[in-house]
Amino acid sequence: MTLIINPNDKIISDFYHGIATCLESGHRHEGAVAPYFANVLRHYSSQCHRLLIEQYSFKGVGQHPLRADGAVVDDPFQLVYGLWEAKDTHDDLLTEAKAKFASGYPQDNILFQSPHEVALWQLGQLHGRATIYPDTKGHRQQLVDSLLAFFAYRPPAYDQWQRAVESFRDKIPQIANGLLDLIRREQKSNGAFKAAFNAFANHLREVINPNISPQAIEEMLIQHLLTERMFRKVFNNPDFTRRNSIAKEIEQVIDTLTARYFSREAFLQPLDHFYLAVEEAAAATRISRERHDFVNSVYQNFFQGYSVKVADTHGIIYTPQAVVEFMVESVDALLQQEFNRTLASPDVAIIDPFVGTGNFVCYLLNKIHQTQPSALPHKYRAELWANEVLLLPYYLATMNIEYTYYDLTKQYEPFQGLCLVDTFELMPEKQLPLWLGEENTAKIQRQQKVKFKVIIGNPPYNIGQVNENDNNKNRPYPDLDRRIKETYASASTATLKMALFDPYVKALRWAADRIGEEGIIAFITNNSFLDGIAFDGLRKHLAQEFDKIYILDLGGNVRKNPKLSGTTHNVFGIQVGVSINIFIKKKRNLV
Repeated sequence: MTLIINPNDKIISDFYHGIATCLESGHRHEGAVAPYFANVLRHYSSQCHRLLIEQYSFKGVGQHPLRADGAVVDDPFQLVYGLWEAKDTHDDLLTEAKAKFASGYPQDNILFQSPHEVALWQLGQLHGRATIYPDTKGHRQQLVDSLLAFFAYRPPAYDQWQRAVESFRDKIPQIANGLLDLIRREQKSNGAFKAAFNAFANHLREVINPNISPQAIEEMLIQHLLTERMFRKVFNNPDFTRRNSIAKEIEQVIDTLTARYFSREAFLQPLDHFYLAVEEAAAATRISRERHDFVNSVYQNFFQGYSVKVADTHGIIYTPQAVVEFMVESVDALLQQEFNRTLASPDVAIIDPFVGTGNFVCYLLNKIHQTQPSALPHKYRAELWANEVLLLPYYLATMNIEYTYYDLTKQYEPFQGLCLVDTFELMPEKQLPLWLGEENTAKIQRQQKVKFKVIIGNPPYNIGQVNENDNNKNRPYPDLDRRIKETYASASTATLKMALFDPYVKALRWAADRIGEEGIIAFITNNSFLDGIAFDGLRKHLAQEFDKIYILDLGGNVRKNPKLSGTTHNVFGIQVGVSINIFIKKKRNLV
């Protein structure tokens, strides 16, 4: 859409009024005046279907962490369209820009701003410098012109990506259905494929879900075929299917599928346009965080075009980076406060039991590297763990985590802490059968012996299906459900207790048992347990089992308050309320 900015827009007038008030009262420093310009950028970003992310973190020269005052990013793909740097009244913008560029700031599209002037760099060149204060008709017009030029910039690769997205959702079901037809034909006529498929299915039923359907297994094979090229190209890792233990197992099944009748490259040719757009757009994301957000967005949109029921069942939601950062930083501070430890300490084992695409683990790696770089290799190899039950996010988490570690250390090393397994099946002392090869099984067995100090993440959020005909129910877990009955349910005075078996409540019960004698649990969850009648027993047990509890209620329950909007009042854009919850358990000395 074409952005229209009028010099007399209210947001422009509010900016000038705010700056005048600050300057007249002697508040000329960046912290006082920057919020008024941020309001302007936020306002016009929304008109372009973009977001302003303040205090945007990225890496500069030598991988040093940098932080811009703001980044204008695409919504929902999180691609950066421009950066903003606020400066004090007396700062010379050209001098400040030179210093920033020397430290590694990109020069594609960055706007430097002080109360009196702006300077815009695009494609490595000074595009324009303009005086914007005091408040005159001419200065307002110069501000508007600078803003229009800033918002008009579009990286060429992003244009191709946006065009590809429009056709992506239509193409994916078409190609997937073609693959499904081929798989079913091969099951009837290809004995080797049928045997490999059945063996793979038996492995899945042993640990992932004893009731998993043949259709779900077919979906996993289709997901692998459709995304394998993207993982290799985007992350420049042609050996992915050879190095990743799960990918190796699935490739054996795929080999029997493709041996007789077709070339996978030829079959997937109709998706070439999409693949090329993904690869070129990803190549344009020179900042590792951009690349991480970009691939997460590709994944989310894949599920919008395919596997919708799977996405609904498992609550696939990309945790906003600001939430991830807040939770990790909070846990680090509380570790120091309560245990005299940090996330980088050698005796602090960490797990994200519902890792998704790896957001929490990637930020943990960055945090540990920032705090104590020498501790990162040991933490990566021995004290950082994660689980995922779905194939696509497992693949993406593997790539994101390994790429982040490589980005920080310049050394490639496979991440041995990620398991393809259903966390809710990993109850204490439970023995698991051989699952998708010895390597994955060995990792799960090692994980079960770890004493975790930190459990952090975003558990599944789905709380039941809308329509019984959807055949999309959450599955039972006998051992975990028994623990809920013994604790939360038995202590509840409520008549209806079905809500106590929602996935996020199962996650709380699992984590409370898994953390052992002491540690920290940090989850972002549905907030119904805070005041719901059915959760009185849960609240009682949380108070008994933990020494300190911190709750940040983010609200956003659209169902309780129809005046709210899920897109603007909820951190996930969903209908149910959300809260960030941190539970601390300390050893208790028996007297």
